[in-house]
Amino acid sequence: MSLASTPDSAAEAAPAARSSGLAARIKSSPQLKKLAAWLLFQPRRSRPRFWVKWLANPFVHKYAPGSLVRRARRDLVPFHAFELGRDSILEDYVTVANGMGGIHIGDRTLIGIGDVLIGPVRIGHHVILAQHVVLSGLNHGYQDPSRPIRDQPCTAAEIVVEDEVWIGANAVVTAGVRIGRHAVVAGGSVVTKDVPPYSVVAGNPARVLRQLNPATGQWERV
Repeated sequence: MSLASTPDSAAEAAPAARSSGLAARIKSSPQLKKLAAWLLFQPRRSRPRFWVKWLANPFVHKYAPGSLVRRARRDLVPFHAFELGRDSILEDYVTVANGMGGIHIGDRTLIGIGDVLIGPVRIGHHVILAQHVVLSGLNHGYQDPSRPIRDQPCTAAEIVVEDEVWIGANAVVTAGVRIGRHAVVAGGSVVTKDVPPYSVVAGNPARVLRQLNPATGQWERV
C-alpha cells in the first residue's frame, strides 16, 4: 500500500480538501468574496484586521527556530502560506504581503532593509537580498480602457529564487521569473526573464553578462 492511501494520510487530507472546497466556493461567489474581504481586511486598506494578525496568523504561518523578524510590515492572511526558514532574517522596513499567493523563504536567507515581497514568491536557502529589492508576483490588469486600472482584475505568477542567489540593491524582479542557483543580479536591474544558474545579470531589462564555465571554474564574459 502506498503512503498516499494509508488511513493517516487520508485523515490528514480531509481537512485540506474541505478547506479547498470552501475557498473555491468563496471565490465563485461575489457576495461571499465581499464578506470574506470585509472580515479579513481593514476598510480601504490592504492590511489585515487585528484579529487576523493576533488570532489566526500565529497558528497558520511558520517561523523556524533561529528566524528573526525586525520591524517588518507583515500584511499576511491565513489562507495563503508564509514560511520563514531557520536562521533567516526579515530586516527593518521589509514588507511581505501574501494576499495573492504564498511566500516561502528558506534557511539562512537575508531579506534586506526596505525589501518588498508580494506573493506568490518562493526563495531558497542561503539567499541574500540587498536593500530596497522588490519581488512582485502580482500584475494589475489594464486592458479595459473604460475602467480604472485599480478596479481591474489582478493576475499572479510565482517568482522562484533558487539557493545561493545574491540580488543587489534596488533590483526589481517581475512576476513569473525564475532565478537560477548561485546567480547574481546586479543592483538596479529589472529582471523580466528567467536567469540561468551560475550567471551574472545586469541592466533594464537584465541580460547575462557572465557565466561560470564548469570546465575551467572561471566566470567568463558572455
